[in-house]
Amino acid sequence: MRRIEGQVRGIQKMVEDEKYCIDILTQIAAVQSALENVGLSILEDHLSHCVADAAAHGGTLADDKLAEAMNAIRRMVKS
Repeated sequence: MRRIEGQVRGIQKMVEDEKYCIDILTQIAAVQSALENVGLSILEDHLSHCVADAAAHGGTLADDKLAEAMNAIRRMVKS
């Protein structure tokens, strides 16, 4: 996350310094990719722990956690 923060600050400086647009867009794409990877890692952890634990116990909590995870996946796929 700190690396991503640094990249975003770098993009801000590039814009302020009026750097070449394509170079800025390249950096934006790199940040988007890095954020996507962070999101996937967090989702994987959530599925492996929170959803799996709820599924093991069953009941409405399992259904709720599964629905929550599916909504998160939908949001990630749309972006």
